[in-house]
Amino acid sequence: MSTDRSSEPAAHSSFQAHCEATRRKIAFLAGTTALLAVLWIAGVAVGSVTYPVVDVVTALAQRGPETQQLAVWHVRIPRVLAATIAGGGLAVAGAAMQSVLRNPLGAPYTLGISHAAAFGAAITIAVGTAGLEGGIVMLSMQTIGAFVGAMTATVAILLLVTYREATPETLILTGVAIGSLFSAGLATIQYFATDAQVAEIVYWTFGDVSRASWDEIGLMLVVFLFGLGYFVRNGWNYDVLDAGTETAQSLGVDVSSLRIRGMAIASLLTAVMISFVGIIGFVGLVAPHLVRMTIGGTERFLLPASAVVGAALLVAADVFARTIISPVVLPVGIVTSFLGAPLFLYLTVKGREYW
Repeated sequence: MSTDRSSEPAAHSSFQAHCEATRRKIAFLAGTTALLAVLWIAGVAVGSVTYPVVDVVTALAQRGPETQQLAVWHVRIPRVLAATIAGGGLAVAGAAMQSVLRNPLGAPYTLGISHAAAFGAAITIAVGTAGLEGGIVMLSMQTIGAFVGAMTATVAILLLVTYREATPETLILTGVAIGSLFSAGLATIQYFATDAQVAEIVYWTFGDVSRASWDEIGLMLVVFLFGLGYFVRNGWNYDVLDAGTETAQSLGVDVSSLRIRGMAIASLLTAVMISFVGIIGFVGLVAPHLVRMTIGGTERFLLPASAVVGAALLVAADVFARTIISPVVLPVGIVTSFLGAPLFLYLTVKGREYW
């Protein structure tokens, strides 16, 4: 009897700790969402020409000068939305890859998918820049080439997982090899291309969220919501996988199938995002690490929080790119690389224990 009574305070204390941790996670998610909202306002208002917030609201109501309305609706808002969706999508893909591979280096960039996309885009630029019209979206050949290249790398990784039962460490090394291979192919194309083609290829690899049109943003959003929904729905399975392969199998989780589906959907998410905005480095790597360090690795909070943090990082980077040497606008991929590398090194040094 006394043993049961003595266990009640411990159980109550454990429940209180769980509730406190949950409140902290919800507060973090709410705080980062509020920060993203502030960055949205800054993204629409700030640029080569800065508009007061009142003028932005007026333009959103389709009032005021026509030039201001056009700038807000057709330049600023699509740019901010593209940055939000691309940043969120890459962050979700990175978080999922890290969980699937049980490796903190898992990310679209480190697995060679971004390099393969650049190679695919470079081929279409070297051959020609015609477009493909019809259906819901008008896709440029560069977008199609980038998507095909990214999915080629994805298929190679999935084949390795399916038929060779590769370990997570092997997949990371394979990603490095794939990245090196496609980088060599990209360099070869640049060597034989004309000066104009080289300039276009280099510009594509910088990454630029201003490229996406309204139709393309709609397609990005659909794929993003599909990917996020899938990973959140399977959050418990990935939580169990984090405990180890043997533990997951003992609880009835089909680890092999879970990994294949996870890698396929994360890679599809990555391919769509970088096909429309170019290579954006470090967002998919840094955002999940930042979230894990702050609120832990519970998937049902990690995934949406990573999406919000990734979106905030890319929107902030884009605002910075537009203002640092205004009126010149830097490609956002340059900014994410400059800011992402030291930030990732800092997170690596300070947060080794959370993995």
